[in-house]
Amino acid sequence: MKDIVEIRWHGRGGQGAKTASLLLADAAFNTGKYVQGFPEYGPERMGAPITAYNRISAERSTVHSNIYEPDYVVVVDETLLSAVDVTAGLKKEGAIVINSSKSPAELRPLLKGYKGKVCTIDAGKISEEELGKNFPNTPMLAAIVKVSGVIGLEEFIHDMEGSFRHKFASKPQVIEGNMRALKRSLEEVQVG
Repeated sequence: MKDIVEIRWHGRGGQGAKTASLLLADAAFNTGKYVQGFPEYGPERMGAPITAYNRISAERSTVHSNIYEPDYVVVVDETLLSAVDVTAGLKKEGAIVINSSKSPAELRPLLKGYKGKVCTIDAGKISEEELGKNFPNTPMLAAIVKVSGVIGLEEFIHDMEGSFRHKFASKPQVIEGNMRALKRSLEEVQVG
């Protein structure tokens, strides 16, 4: 891992992009890394575009601003590709991970000439099948961990299981569904 990995999340209010960015920060922190995980607040409402950020490093970071040149971008809602410039500042050495049933090749023409890796994961389908509802944030979280390599996969799975057990102590079926969604997403993310 390089010194600092910066990730920008794009989603809509209520889809869990902010929650996923905070879960990633917690998981990275638990592996001994320095982390920042924060949303950019504005007049958000359910369904409105939102942005969240992660900064993960081996050493303490003194930078406390939004991320303008991310290594990775996560797009939780495919409709944002036509509404927001999701590739703005995205480094070509990095990647964009998009929640879509389409292939990376099908989405590349919508990315304003972005030359880096394009990855897709059908997070909606996975969450519907494993959780019974469209909660794309858990599959998207797993996909960015797999694509970025910011945390070891075994460490990530172990940490998330502990986090889910704490968060959903009274709902064991939710824990099992989220764990299945995580593991399945690690296998199904497409890199193009």
